[in-house]
Amino acid sequence: MSFLIINIKKLVQAEQQPIKIKAGGQMSELSSIDNAWLAIENGIITSFGEMPDLKPDTLKPENTIDASGKMVFPCFCDSHTHLVYPASREIEYVDKIKGLTYEEIARRGGGILNTAKKIKETTVAELVDSALERLEEIKGFGTGAVEIKSGYGLDTEQELKMLYAIRRLKEISPLTVKATFLGAHSVPLEYRGKQSEYVDLVINDMIPRVAAEGLADYIDVFCDKGFFTVEDTERILMAGLKHGLIPKIHANELDYSGGIQVGVKYGALSVDHLEYTGDSEIETLLNSETMPTILPGAAFFLGMPLAPARKMIDAGLPVAMASDFNPGSSPSGNMQLILSMASILYRLTPEEAINAVTINSAYAMGVAEELGTISVGKKANVFITKKIPTIEFMPYAFGSNKVETVILNGKVQ
Repeated sequence: MSFLIINIKKLVQAEQQPIKIKAGGQMSELSSIDNAWLAIENGIITSFGEMPDLKPDTLKPENTIDASGKMVFPCFCDSHTHLVYPASREIEYVDKIKGLTYEEIARRGGGILNTAKKIKETTVAELVDSALERLEEIKGFGTGAVEIKSGYGLDTEQELKMLYAIRRLKEISPLTVKATFLGAHSVPLEYRGKQSEYVDLVINDMIPRVAAEGLADYIDVFCDKGFFTVEDTERILMAGLKHGLIPKIHANELDYSGGIQVGVKYGALSVDHLEYTGDSEIETLLNSETMPTILPGAAFFLGMPLAPARKMIDAGLPVAMASDFNPGSSPSGNMQLILSMASILYRLTPEEAINAVTINSAYAMGVAEELGTISVGKKANVFITKKIPTIEFMPYAFGSNKVETVILNGKVQ
């Protein structure tokens, strides 16, 4: 299948020589072409340029799309989600409105443990069916790649169940899907007071089985106040690395936990949340290849302090943004909303925000070589907007869906 998109008002983030990330001042740079065309063949971007330079004789596509008045962007890469889950948790949402904190709900068996109970009653097929609906929804908002974590099983068989569901989603969804093993998401009630024994279970039983079946690309730990300690995290990450699992860390959502430092120490691809990030943490990240990833939906939903995104970028760091789509603390996978939050709440310019949800979030989920920008040789995951006036309109109009057509793997969805 080959086709050509013509008369594009603006081809956004069209990179002739793409780089892996954009950091510091580079995040304000957004290469774009006005009055452009884009050629796609066999699922790959083959060429692009300005309309006056298009030579019809050299391109003979099977289909042509006229994008007059519309823009073309690379699809969003959502590098942190928990979108495989059995049921929503809106009752806990009411508890939050009444004043209970995330930690208080967790201590009484709610939160992650609530979902873990329901996982036991849900089949792999049921998890796949419900997750497919969510994938279809986020695709409509322009997401073309998504990382999905386990972590609601909290015993070996249930964690494997979640990872089997994610593997099936990889097989049948047009989205690019990456799987993360998150057995250390919370401590089950039966292990309260003997947390090290649960860590032993993760290391000695879960990780070997996950690795043996090739079920995960990455390994994650919730290293934070009231969850897993730095020492727990180090043990789990070392075991994961021995089995070829690259770290991605939940860090510093609830306090200065040491999660950022331990993530960098073990070569984490990303450290995520980061509400509590100070000068020491920024310095640690500056000397690393770890992507700081902020999850605006969770901070917004839980009424938490905002991660210091502006300070991080001004210090020279890259920043990625992801949805944290999950039933308890961020029940939305709409990356257009995350784009808007990046500007409205975190004071990123539209250019910085777009880089945060495309090229930098592609790096944060390990797909920067194939996604995140519009570049020759990359996978043709792009979306065509409705008629919009400017790039700035994307984060500005936070209440509407600006996407008209989604193309994944070179196919119109």
